[in-house]
Amino acid sequence: MSIINQNPEQIARDNIDKMLRNAGWVIQSKSTVNLAASKGVAVREYQTDIGPADYVLFVDRKPVGVIEAKKEEEGHRLTVVEEQSSEYAKAKLKYLNNDPLPFVYESTGIVTRFTDYRDPKPRGRNVFHFHQPGTIAEWLKKGDSLRARLQKSPVLDETGLRPAQIKAVNNLEHSFKKNRPKALIQMATGSGKTFTAATFVYRLLKNADAKRILFLVDTKNLGEQAEQEFMTFQPNDDNRKFTELYNVQRLTSSYIASDSQVCISTIQRMYAILKGEELDESAEQDNPNESSWMQQQASKKQAMPVEYTPKVPIEQFDFIVIDECHRSIYNLWKQVLDYFDAFLIGLTATPDKRTFGFFNENVVSEYTYEESVIDGVNVPYDVYNIETEISKNGDVIKGGWFLDRRDKLTRKKRWQQEEEDTEYSKNDLDKKVVNPSQIRNIIREYKHALKTTIFPKRVDENGDYEVPKTLVFAKTDSHADDIIKIIREEFDEGNDFCKKVTYKAVEDPKSVLNRFRNSYYPRIAVTVDMIATGTDVKPLEVLLFMRDVKSTNYFEQMKGRGTRTINSDTLQLVSKTAKTKTHFVIVDAVGAIKSKKTDSRPLERKPTIALKDLLGAVTMGIADEDLFLSLANRLIRLDKQITDKEQEKLLEYSGGKNLKQITKELLTAFDPDAIEEIAQGLIAKIPVEDRTPQAYEDSRKEAQEALITLAATTFNGELNNYVDNVRKQHEQIIDSVNIDAVTRSEWDTTSVDKATEIVKDFSEYLLKHKDEIKALSIFYNQPYNRRDITFKMIQEVFEVLTLEKPQLAPDYVWEAYKALEEVKSEQPKDVLTALVSLIRRACGIDPELKAFDTTIEANFNKWIFKQHTGQHNRFTPEQLDWLRMLKDHVISSYHIEIEDLDFTPFDAKGGRGKMYQLFGNEMNEIMNELNEVLAA
Repeated sequence: MSIINQNPEQIARDNIDKMLRNAGWVIQSKSTVNLAASKGVAVREYQTDIGPADYVLFVDRKPVGVIEAKKEEEGHRLTVVEEQSSEYAKAKLKYLNNDPLPFVYESTGIVTRFTDYRDPKPRGRNVFHFHQPGTIAEWLKKGDSLRARLQKSPVLDETGLRPAQIKAVNNLEHSFKKNRPKALIQMATGSGKTFTAATFVYRLLKNADAKRILFLVDTKNLGEQAEQEFMTFQPNDDNRKFTELYNVQRLTSSYIASDSQVCISTIQRMYAILKGEELDESAEQDNPNESSWMQQQASKKQAMPVEYTPKVPIEQFDFIVIDECHRSIYNLWKQVLDYFDAFLIGLTATPDKRTFGFFNENVVSEYTYEESVIDGVNVPYDVYNIETEISKNGDVIKGGWFLDRRDKLTRKKRWQQEEEDTEYSKNDLDKKVVNPSQIRNIIREYKHALKTTIFPKRVDENGDYEVPKTLVFAKTDSHADDIIKIIREEFDEGNDFCKKVTYKAVEDPKSVLNRFRNSYYPRIAVTVDMIATGTDVKPLEVLLFMRDVKSTNYFEQMKGRGTRTINSDTLQLVSKTAKTKTHFVIVDAVGAIKSKKTDSRPLERKPTIALKDLLGAVTMGIADEDLFLSLANRLIRLDKQITDKEQEKLLEYSGGKNLKQITKELLTAFDPDAIEEIAQGLIAKIPVEDRTPQAYEDSRKEAQEALITLAATTFNGELNNYVDNVRKQHEQIIDSVNIDAVTRSEWDTTSVDKATEIVKDFSEYLLKHKDEIKALSIFYNQPYNRRDITFKMIQEVFEVLTLEKPQLAPDYVWEAYKALEEVKSEQPKDVLTALVSLIRRACGIDPELKAFDTTIEANFNKWIFKQHTGQHNRFTPEQLDWLRMLKDHVISSYHIEIEDLDFTPFDAKGGRGKMYQLFGNEMNEIMNELNEVLAA
């Protein structure tokens, strides 16, 4: 029959037939039924006791479901016909005394809905395609449906889980029980999102008998981290690791193992798998949301759609966990999520409006950074600002100056005299112009501020300053190289001290990152984007921003690199002079904290399209005529500028195609004559009687897709990077004449506000608990009894404070006081001594903050001086030595008792017997006097 004469119902049936065949069903008419022909048979117009059903589905010769077919224009009415299709499912089939059929579809061949009537409160849902017969056989074998099994999840064993993680898992499982298709977990960076995911993934596999779960990420780096988390995860109810119980596969090709139960993949790779293409690994290095134009274009133009792939059916995954879901699930990439018939669970620290909308506002758990700090899960941060003259205002390069010009790609320099004045702004720095003095002044001031203000006590036993682990954010790869060179010079250190961690680094970036995380060197790492998000480096104590960031989400993610807590012992393995990580510091050298931010990255750039984005869009399958023509036009211009040597290098990355050939393929992809020529060749292979208008149209479509694929598959990550770098202005001017100067180096005013808040919180906490905790009760209510305060009492205060208010750690409160008032004392090395000092300041015993150990020393010296005035010296030299031992004991234990004389260091000197021998009946009186005087 000619397509022209087909009615809308028949077109829908033809589309449904094609879908069924693709899914592995054999289609038969009611008059030629042979249920043994295949595992799955779809019989058209099968008679029931209420009339013929459009399709009845049989699996292993048994009826399992029905399909109600509707014409395309009725796609919006499919929910209305659910009652009609369910009646057919309940009806008796001719010749059979069947139970109601559980699997019911309504379809136009374009839009398809599905209901599993085994579900509690069965609810229809849109599906991309029909399920395969083998899948339905598996479902029936399991008995209960997935949604029914989700109702039976046992109570969560909360051992080892934080409150926020418990809440997230419980609320998520409650959402599953309600059959909510999407759920969003918002958890602060560093609060254990992946561990939470491993917990609920384990429970879904064990308790709900989930077949396979997809853990979706948007960079290879995040995928590797997730794999490590699953490898180390051990459930509470089993002494084996997760990977001993379940097969975890991180996808590095299009192959999905049949026995894998957790698949970890980038969304780019999964998109390529559904497109039937191999993915270049370099496409997984940067998250796809980096390409803002590509995202915008994909939302406006028709992206290359994914099509049904029998090797990866829609039921391949029961659940999809999307890590960092705020950035990579829209537009082009959304097709991956729409394809699978699966529950979607989003994980993010920084959702925006689009994220809430995508997940149907079903936020099952919210755990903010502020809450995580209060709970002691993360550490807070302070901001230190460094500003220089050129960083703020730029400068002018005068005509006539002799300056170096540097090739961006090769870094080769040449010396030339400038012909005219060149004015540059702060935005030109490290792009068009490099001013070494600007970088040097920032680094030099950072080094000075570290030692004097930021972390002044980091001096080792040799008197050398130990630089805290620092991550520097650079603008570009060449900017990173300049920063590294100057850091090594200014800190007077070698190559190991400061390293680059970018995908373009010569050294293996993963190896450098691992050393940065676990070894003493490097002390400073410089990155562009590679570890800006999603990467844990717990010992990090400083983030130095030498690039601005315009996206709120991205900036929050970058800040999250410093929030991780770490226990003191582990910290001291890599930073020997660090006592404990109470906070981290953002050193802002570009005004990143206060610069204007937008909600999402796709809106942050100008409408002018960067070549990098054009290349990325073509690589990832956006087939749009404007895009192909724009890219061809850029490459034509580039072909006129490129050198023979650069052209030679380009051939390595392009599979031997030069720019002229690449350009021709881009233009040919939308050339009507070229498309028609290939289409005619395809038509010639079709029998004359089948050359319908639709056949001609299909041939043209096939011809154009072949030309588009030929042009697009040339592009890959390495070629794109090379073309983009070659295209960039080849040279930078090295402004070595204009000398920069630091104009500002100080704590941010918000840090002062924060310090005020911390001191206030500390004082209020002490007041609130002064009647419950014995030591506080004495400090506030019985100052005359301070001599009775013991080490155990102070330890109790510290333990309660650590448990209830970890953000009020003595180190951090001490720094807050320093930000507000002149503190002349150095902070005591002993944390309990520091706590006593702070309590004395907070309750008004000391008018200014001073170290309690120095107070004891001063009180002791004053007391001794008083004993030695007048007619005679009260104590002999030997007695003085004993008194100093008693004083030292009070410094470490806050109190001295007669029993203490039986232990170190007194026992070695003769213990209480010796003291009695020296002081006689005055012994107890002197000890009481010292307890009172020293604690004054």
